[in-house]
Amino acid sequence: MIHYDYDLFVIGAGSGGVRAARMAAGMGVRVAIAENRYLGGTCVNVGCVPKKLFVYASHFHEDFMAAKGFGWSVTAPKFDWTRLLAQKNVEIKRLQGIYESLLNNSGVTIIEGQAGLLDAHTVAVGDRQYRSERILIATGGWPSIPDIPGKEYVVSSNEMFALDQLPKRILIVGGGYIAVEFAGIMHGLGVATTLCYRGDKLLRGFDEDIRTFVAQEMQKKGINILFNTHINAIEKKANGFTVRTGQDTELEAELILYATGRAPNIAGLGLELLGVELGENGAIKVNDGYQTNIPSLFALGDVTDRISLTPVATAEAAALVNRLYSEQRTPVDYDNIPTAVFSQPNIGTVGLTETEARKRYSDSDVAVFKSVFTPMKHTLSGLDEKTLMKMIVRRSTDQVLGIHMVGPDAGEIIQGMAVAIRAGATKADFDSTIGIHPTAAEEFVTMRKPVD
Repeated sequence: MIHYDYDLFVIGAGSGGVRAARMAAGMGVRVAIAENRYLGGTCVNVGCVPKKLFVYASHFHEDFMAAKGFGWSVTAPKFDWTRLLAQKNVEIKRLQGIYESLLNNSGVTIIEGQAGLLDAHTVAVGDRQYRSERILIATGGWPSIPDIPGKEYVVSSNEMFALDQLPKRILIVGGGYIAVEFAGIMHGLGVATTLCYRGDKLLRGFDEDIRTFVAQEMQKKGINILFNTHINAIEKKANGFTVRTGQDTELEAELILYATGRAPNIAGLGLELLGVELGENGAIKVNDGYQTNIPSLFALGDVTDRISLTPVATAEAAALVNRLYSEQRTPVDYDNIPTAVFSQPNIGTVGLTETEARKRYSDSDVAVFKSVFTPMKHTLSGLDEKTLMKMIVRRSTDQVLGIHMVGPDAGEIIQGMAVAIRAGATKADFDSTIGIHPTAAEEFVTMRKPVD
């Protein structure tokens, strides 16, 4: 009989790995989890959580500006970056402690260090080796920075959460959600912010109206956005950096953030030696059961580079553990997954974009409802910020196919909309629902005429 130290060995203590480890241990499975950086993974430490805390912090400058319109006299506010970092660190430490307690209380063995695979059932961490019947890789993603002259001078999103001090000028390279979010954060904290992107629109993959609208709102706030701009080289100067673009122009900045995407974090795992099948960008290929081409090896979350969202990773973990260790089946439905971008203003979206809907069906079968308006708060605040709401409907069935929003609390509003879409709500269902007045959300149940 083959002896195993564990039934399941999890590599990576991020959201997906921790969920899988806890659930399996709760079913009586002998589980170990290895982590070489920090419990909680990217989301807790250098992702979702600190990012949103920074978004809150950066938005106060607009709140102070808006207060005057409501009768408040506010003295000149002063921002303390070191205070924000200290407060953020306290919260992250608290969450790390919660993750540790959850694992310990579940009976999971926590192993600190870089894990590598020696064979299909053996994991090495430092000078120790562990045998396991199954191995789950949940190591997430890692910032990807292209090779350009001066690459050594840039920072990634990881370092943005621990800067010694704020720069006076920052250049952010990229057009995805991380770049857009940090542009809002830095601008809100008083940093002169330039966002540089090689494409002609931000946020590839989002609805076209959303992409155009959010860029306009960001520019209105004072963020400088340079489209169709490539970076050729970065040179260090006495007081910062000079960036040479493909348009023969030079940009000056004290800090350069590259938010040009993330790659599957597979370094040091030894996957190639075992013959684990990988995608072109290093993503671990898995089947519908999150199993690799080696039967005892499984992978989920961002390291598989399918849908890189924390809630998706935790859902995949639950699905895998239930499949392996119980008779319950909880497959993940990847359709209509809601998401938010904590830009300023926020973006919330669920379902098909207008382009996707017209491609899947036909132009004549798709109706688009859209509303652009001034949020009630800004009728007195004096701030020039608009909200966009958009609904995509299939005419032949009246089914709501997609809902998209740019505006305050978009993520909070779209979460409820996602339930309706997953339940198969029709436009008639929305029309017959009584709105909550006065709110922005009621706009989704009062849209009557399509724009096309």
